[in-house]
Amino acid sequence: MAVSQTEKNEIIAKFARHEGDTGSPEVQIAVLTADIKNLNAHLGVHKKDHHSYVGLMKKIGQRRNLLRYLRNKDVQRYRDLIKALGLRR
Repeated sequence: MAVSQTEKNEIIAKFARHEGDTGSPEVQIAVLTADIKNLNAHLGVHKKDHHSYVGLMKKIGQRRNLLRYLRNKDVQRYRDLIKALGLRR
């Protein structure tokens, strides 16, 4: 269910703003998006897994807050990120 460390490292390398960057909003949102996609796939199979559903809702809320922060801070970075992640179709 969780994103493996190698996948997480690839995501961090792709969205990092500088070397060793793991805390920027872009990286955090990208990692949360990967987690959300994995949880969605899991819940497609295990429909009655309410514990994972609650975790999914928390991750979605956290990503929403980070997206709002990034949109208020720098609109161009926000637009580039949602385009790269395929959000807001």
